[in-house]
This record gives sequence, C-alpha cells and structure tokens, in this order.
Amino acid sequence: MKKNTHRFRTAAAVVSFCVGVGGLLMAAAPSTPKSHSALSASGPPVLSRNNNVAPELPADTASVANSLSNAFRAVSAHVLPSVVAIETRPDLSAQSVQDSAQLDGQMFGRSNPFKGTPFEDMFRDAVPLDPGSGIPRRRPRTQAGIGSGVIIDSAGIVLTNNHVVAGGDIVTIRTQDGREFKATEVLTDPQSDIAVVKFKGDSSLVAVRIGDSDKMEVGDWVVALGQPFGLESTVTAGIVSAKNRGIGLADRENFIQTDAAINPGNSGGPLVNLRGELIGINTAISSRDGGNNGVGFAVPSNLASWVSEQLLANGQVNRSYLGVSIQPVSFELSSQLGVAPKSGVAVTNVFPNTPAAKSGLQVGDVIIKFGGIPVTTPQQLQLAVERSPMGSSVRVDIVRDGKSIELSYQPEVAPGDFGVSTKSTSKFGSGQRQLLGLEVEALNDDVAAQLGMQGQSGVIITSVQSGSVSDRLGLESGMVIVQVNQTDVSTPAEFERMVKTDEDGSILLLVRTEQGSRFVVVNN
Repeated sequence: MKKNTHRFRTAAAVVSFCVGVGGLLMAAAPSTPKSHSALSASGPPVLSRNNNVAPELPADTASVANSLSNAFRAVSAHVLPSVVAIETRPDLSAQSVQDSAQLDGQMFGRSNPFKGTPFEDMFRDAVPLDPGSGIPRRRPRTQAGIGSGVIIDSAGIVLTNNHVVAGGDIVTIRTQDGREFKATEVLTDPQSDIAVVKFKGDSSLVAVRIGDSDKMEVGDWVVALGQPFGLESTVTAGIVSAKNRGIGLADRENFIQTDAAINPGNSGGPLVNLRGELIGINTAISSRDGGNNGVGFAVPSNLASWVSEQLLANGQVNRSYLGVSIQPVSFELSSQLGVAPKSGVAVTNVFPNTPAAKSGLQVGDVIIKFGGIPVTTPQQLQLAVERSPMGSSVRVDIVRDGKSIELSYQPEVAPGDFGVSTKSTSKFGSGQRQLLGLEVEALNDDVAAQLGMQGQSGVIITSVQSGSVSDRLGLESGMVIVQVNQTDVSTPAEFERMVKTDEDGSILLLVRTEQGSRFVVVNN
C-alpha cells in the first residue's frame, strides 16, 4: 500500500477550538467563594457528603480484563522490535542525468538559454508540453511508497508483501530504534503476494518467532502491528473472524480474516497471537472509503513461511500441480455426489498426461483429504498440492459413487503454461431442442477447436431462455455440457433422453468452458 497523506487538520482544529473556548470560559467565570469551593487544594474534586457513593467493586471484577491488557502489553513489547517500516522509491539518478542532457538540446527547440548561469538548474525539471510550443511543464515526480514488514532472521531477512516492494528500485528498511538499512536483494512471489527483503543485519536485531497458523481458530485473539498511515509502531487488537478466505486479490489465497484494525501502511506487517508468534502477514482490507471497516485479511504464516523458504533457496517458488478442475461441494451438489455439504472438493475435469490422470482421479470424484488433512475449499486443496515435496508419495482420499477410495499422488512441477487457455468470440448456430430453458446442438470438431476442447464430446448450449432455471443458474450460450447425471453425453438426442428419464427432478450437469469446468444442479 502506498504512502497515505492522511491529514489531522480537522481533529487539530477541533482541539484548538476546545482549548480556546475552555480558556475563555475559565477567564470569564466568576470566582467561587472559598467556603463553597468544589476543588481540593491538594487533589481531585471532593464530592458532597450528602451524595450516595457506589460501593467498592470486588477486587477480582476487573481481573480478566487486566490480564488481557497485560497480555496485549507483553505481546507489544515482545514483537515491536521485530517490526520494520519499508520505504520504496524509484532510482531517479540515472534517469535525471539522461533527461538533463536531453533537455539541454530540446528546451524550446534549442539549447538551454540559461546554461552556465546561476539559473541553469531551475530548468532541469522542465520539459516542453509540446515540441516547439515554448511552454515548459514540470516533470512528474514519483511518490515514495511505505509499508510494513517483520524480521524473521536477524542476519537480515524481512518478510513482507509483494505489493509493498513492487516497482521500488531502492528499498529501505527502518527498524523501531530508528536505524536504516538498504536492501541488498528483493525476492518476490506475486501469486501469493509475499516478498522477502534481504539486507546486512547484525546480532542486535530481533527476529519474530513464527507460529503455526493452522492452529488458529475463529474467535482467537490476535494483534496487528505496523505503520498505518506512516504512524510507526502502531498496535491494534482483534480476533480471528474467519479462515480460508478467498477474495480474488491474489492467485493463491487462503486468508485469515480479522477485525483487528488494518489500514493503509499496515501491509506486510505481522499478525501475531497472544504468545507473540507470527501467524499471518497483513495484506488487505475490505473498505468503502479506504480505511478500516473491521474486515482485514492476512496471509497465513504457514503459507508465507513456505514461500519465503522457496524464495531463499531457489530464488523462485516451485509449485507442484495436480492437473484437475475443481469446485466446492455446495448443499445441492452434495446430495448428487453422495457426500456431506462442504466436506470436500469436487473434480470437474481431469487433464490428460497429468499427475491427476496418473493417480486415477476421475470426473465426479470428491477429494475429502489430501495428505491426511481434510480439505473443504478449492483454495485449501490447491495450496496443499503446491506444497507437496518432489519425490514423495501423497495419499489422496476420495469419494466416488458414494464409496471411499484411497489413491496415491506423485508430485510434479507445474508447467509454466498449464491452465492457459484462449477465449473464443465465435457465435454458434441455434439448436433444435429446448429443455430446461436450453437449446443445444452437437459439439463438432471445429467448435471444439475454437473452445480449446479438441477431442471433447458433448453438447453445446446455443440459446438460454431468459428467466428460465438455466438462466438463473448462470448457464450461457457457448458453454458445453459434457455429462448429465455423471454420464457422458454427446448428442442432443442423448441429452433429451437423459433429462426426460430423470425421476427426482434434480439434474446434475457437468458444464465446461474455456475457463474450466463446474457442476451445476438443475431442479427442473
């Protein structure tokens, strides 16, 4: 997050006004006779003896609150020395020399008329609005950005967000005690929005202790630290509001959601538990006005640690892949696939010659555990697969046709072009049959090639009736239906027969587009 020019003008004006008014009131107030004075010469106001006084509270009434306050105090003192401010700015020195040389020959179409005079430098930052116009303007200056980070190794390693350091030629780390260090190397992973900044540290620096983010549960207390609005060493507290959030910010997401106040400038700073252990890297907020609305997101420490280890060891992140299209198991889909809602991830496509195909995965399988760990969202499965070490064998527990099956997955490095598809803008002719508010026709080789589905059989949707059940479910012209009730379909006649013979009125379609595949439950 870029440096925010947050202003306190309004608040300062109110304070000044209140102080001024207070001063006038005090000056204008008549003196109070000494015998009726409400002020004690040696202390606070003395209440009248005639007033009823509330009884003294039991000693243990505030003990829980005081214990929590002491915990926050201890965490802050423990973690703040590890928190750093990160400033990024472009290196303008080389560009300035080049621009100055060009300006000497371009200003007003000739050499700088003030060259060699005390006024020469005044025109170093001026460029013509239009060649030959004779009207100079100032060269735009790039504003520095500021964010947060946390030291994970006193030798000189800081963990932060990719978007904090992206585009910065010069990266400066400033510690809590005011020392500044120049970054010697910046390693980034845009897919997870995690970055590692290396610098020459020393033994006096304090590294944060890294915790296990998987052990955090909804309702657990957390503390966020960083530099919101450039205000260094700021501490806020809240709870874990949710886990496993995907908000569309990065390619790899499994965010911890928190209501601890996170604002511009907090990006890259630590989210810690009450033991002072790092359990997340503050990354984003959901906000209508750019400020904190009680919905913040942090990259879990387990993911951030794995990414940082990969960056430090390889200079890049090597991810394993499975080779499938997947989707969550909704309530409607769960009854079709014979599993409990949100108890796994449904496989909608298995790409040939991939680890998934080699392991025996099939369309319609529900992956419920990967490596012995339950998975309930596509993000969880994706991240678990990517972290699988090469050369290992990983157990995959699935449900197929209501039966539990165990498969074995052999990790492979994801090809650089895996998942890349080309979008088709072609129009398709109208079909001949209308069922469920759909018109379909057979998928021929030419259309399949346009959609990047060579060798795929199915029926293509050519029209969707407005307001129909299919329209409400998001089905569109150009989508390909490859299965009905988990049975392959290749002709409009087969599609019609399968739909008409369905007895319970609930039809499971497997729909494929150039972006991927998904199951759709149609209640006819």
